[in-house]
Amino acid sequence: MQYKNSKKISFTACSVKKKFSSEQLTSYSGLSVTSDFINHCGIYGKLEHLFPTIRHNASRFSTAQILSSILLASLCGVHRLKRIENFTFDALVARLLKLPKNIDQDTIRRHLTGLGERGARSLHELLLGFTGMQVSRCGLSRLTLDCDSSTFTVYGNQQGAEVGYNSHKKGSKSYHPILCFVTEMKLLVNSWLRPGSAYTSNGVCEFVKETLAALPQKVEKVFFRADSGFFNGGLFNLLEDGKHEYLVKVKLKNLKDLLAGQTWQPIGPRTATCQFTHQCSGWRNPRMFYAVRIIKQMVEVDYFGEKQFVPEYEYFCYCSNLKGLDALQLHTLYGSRSESENWIEQTKNSLCAGKTITHDFWVNDILWQLSSFAYSLSVLMRYRGDFWVWRQEHSTFREWFIRVPGKVVKSGRQVTVKMPKEYYRKAGWRDFEQRITTTMTG
Repeated sequence: MQYKNSKKISFTACSVKKKFSSEQLTSYSGLSVTSDFINHCGIYGKLEHLFPTIRHNASRFSTAQILSSILLASLCGVHRLKRIENFTFDALVARLLKLPKNIDQDTIRRHLTGLGERGARSLHELLLGFTGMQVSRCGLSRLTLDCDSSTFTVYGNQQGAEVGYNSHKKGSKSYHPILCFVTEMKLLVNSWLRPGSAYTSNGVCEFVKETLAALPQKVEKVFFRADSGFFNGGLFNLLEDGKHEYLVKVKLKNLKDLLAGQTWQPIGPRTATCQFTHQCSGWRNPRMFYAVRIIKQMVEVDYFGEKQFVPEYEYFCYCSNLKGLDALQLHTLYGSRSESENWIEQTKNSLCAGKTITHDFWVNDILWQLSSFAYSLSVLMRYRGDFWVWRQEHSTFREWFIRVPGKVVKSGRQVTVKMPKEYYRKAGWRDFEQRITTTMTG
C-alpha cells in the first residue's frame, strides 16, 4: 500500500563569493587538438617560411604568429581586431602560438598593412596550393565544382567597398566575393574578394582557370555548376576546351520571348519541358538549352468581354553540354547545388569571413582569406575524423568540441588541458580526438 507524502521540497537560493584569482584558464580546450591538426598539415611552417620576420629590439611577434592567431580566432568564432586581441589573452592560445604576451590590435593592423598586395597574393597562392593538395588525397578522377558569389555589407568608406548589387541592403556599400567549392568534400578550394560594384561574371574565366590549375592532374574531368551570373560564352569555351561538363542557369533579356516560341512537351498536369539550340551574340558556336515550365497559378483575365482563367508560368532555363539527361533531370541536378549556398553562409557567419574589416583593401583580403581557409580546415579535420561530425555545421562542431572550458596545467615539460570531469560530450570528444590523432600518426 502506498502512502501519500504531504511534505514539500524546500528551496532557498544560494549566494557565492566572487574572486578574480584563477590562472591559466581557457575557453577553447578543443584548440589543443585543432592546432595539432593545423601543425600536422604544415600550415604554421608554411606561414613562417612565406613570411619570415626579422627580429628587432621592439619586435615581439612574428607575422606567422599573427596570421595564425587570426586563423584560430576564426575557428573559434572571434572577429574584429579588438576581440582578436582579447582572444590572445587566452592561456591556451598563448601556449599554442608561443606568445610572450597578448597581441594588441595595433600590432595586428601594422603587420597586415605591411604585407600589402604582395603579401595577400602570396598568401592566396599558398592556400590555393594547399587546398589543391588536399583534393588530391581524396583520389577522385571526377569532381563537381559549385561556384557562387556573395555580398556582405560594410558601413564606412573602406577601400574597395562600393555600391553594387546588394540583396540584403540595397544602396549600401559592400564587397562581392566569388567562391568555388569541391562539392564531394564541401571544401572551399578558391575564393576572391572583389569590390561591391563587380558584376558576378567579372573575371570569372580567370578565376575558373586558376581553380582548374590548382586541381591535381589525376582529376580528368570536372562538372561545373553555377547560377545565371556565370552565364558567359568565354567560360563555356574554357570548359569545353578542357573537355569538362557544365550546367549553368541562363540569363538573357529576351529569354521569355525565346521560350514562348518553343514547342513544349507536357510532363504532368502542371509541368512541361523543351530543349533547343541557340547561339548568343559573340559566341563561337550554338549550344543546347533546356527549359522547364511550371504553372504557378491560374489568373483571371478579361478576354473580349469574357472572363477567362489563363495559366501564369514560372520558367527555368539552363545551358549545358551534359549528355543523356533531359530538361527535368537537369533541373533536379541544378537544384542540388543549393547546398553550396549553405556553405557560403557558414563561411561568413560561423567562420566570420568578412566580419573583420579595416580601411585597407589588401588587409581585408588577407582577413577574408584566413577566415575562408579556416572553413576549409574545419571541413578537412571533420572529413578525416568522423562522417557524422563531417555532416555537422561548423558552429555545432565548435560548440561541443572547441569551446570547452578548461585549465592549462604545466607539469615538468608537459602541458595538459584539464576539462570538466562531467562534461556531457566527453565520450564523443575523446572518440573524435583519437580518430584525428590516428590520422596524424598513421
